[in-house]
Amino acid sequence: MSTRVDYYVLLEISREASAEEIKKAYRRQALKFHPDKNPGDHAAEEKFKEVGEAYEVLSDADKRAAYDRFGHAAFQGGAGRRAPGGFHDPMDIFRDMFRGSGMFDDFFGGGAGGPAQGSDLRYDLEITLEEVAAGVEKEIKYRRAGACDACKGSGAEPGSKRQTCPTCGGAGQVVASRGFFSVRQTCPRCHGRGVFIAQPCHKCAGEGRVVETSKLRLRIPPGVDSGQKLRSVGGGEAGPHGAPAGDLYIFLHVREHDVFQRDGDDLHCTIPIKFTLAALGGQLDVPTLSGKAQLKIPAGTPSGTLLRLRGKGLPALRGGDHGDQYVRVEIEVPKKLSAEERQKLEEFAKVSGDAERPVSESFFQKAKRFFEM
Repeated sequence: MSTRVDYYVLLEISREASAEEIKKAYRRQALKFHPDKNPGDHAAEEKFKEVGEAYEVLSDADKRAAYDRFGHAAFQGGAGRRAPGGFHDPMDIFRDMFRGSGMFDDFFGGGAGGPAQGSDLRYDLEITLEEVAAGVEKEIKYRRAGACDACKGSGAEPGSKRQTCPTCGGAGQVVASRGFFSVRQTCPRCHGRGVFIAQPCHKCAGEGRVVETSKLRLRIPPGVDSGQKLRSVGGGEAGPHGAPAGDLYIFLHVREHDVFQRDGDDLHCTIPIKFTLAALGGQLDVPTLSGKAQLKIPAGTPSGTLLRLRGKGLPALRGGDHGDQYVRVEIEVPKKLSAEERQKLEEFAKVSGDAERPVSESFFQKAKRFFEM
């Protein structure tokens, strides 16, 4: 039996999303998977139906509350087979004919087989560039449907036991006749589980799970990037009546840095330097994610020059070498000069010839004809 994806994951929203955010997310996803935009794509068509089903539940306050507590098990018959917006499942006519009998789902492969696995969950986690460089451990908290601690997920009141379903004899299915049809369908009493809970658990009302706050400690390796995800097996919602739990997917987002811009494993930054340092050359202390480093500025460095610090970038996710850090130097022009500074600069201009020809010789030769007009 395939695992049903969590409705919040389908719409790519958080569990705290507002009604307006749910509506916008649905429109975005419905447009993406609409059959008119994906002719002949059966996977997109199925996704479109699932997105519509998710919106039908999450846009209704009562249905959403039930879903937040019990997940997909809150809607044994499905949240709705018809997606908002007018797209119909072509098999709806048959479902309407046999609605309530369980016959349709069994006949077409959706019948008994025990309780479904719990839903997968999504958690969005923001980390800093410094944490990307060094790796980090994080503890996260999130709400989910977890196994009831009173009944250990069984759904039965402590001290009582599950009984073999008297209707189906523990098979989970019964034979039903509809005219010339004779088919096996889900047992209406035990809903395919083969067992019957005579005395449901007082804490979870027989569901086998309750909403709880879970904690998870994560080890995030160095070198990760935005959009990558970690998976915690069994960290999703517990399945009903002791069924396996779904998984938790942690989506990573790297926060924008004040100084550095990332390009793969390389880092880029811009540093203003004084005219005198650019002209005379020297050593300059520059910031890196691992501390301070010395950068050599060659004499006569023009503004906009890109200098490299080898190995001062980010570590490769799969291990191995680090990237590099590229420093773009921009010459800073003083906006205010003291009388002495101005005098010295005027003397320099005369000695260097800048006073007579403020344009560089190379540019002057290229544009000479314009000066002679």
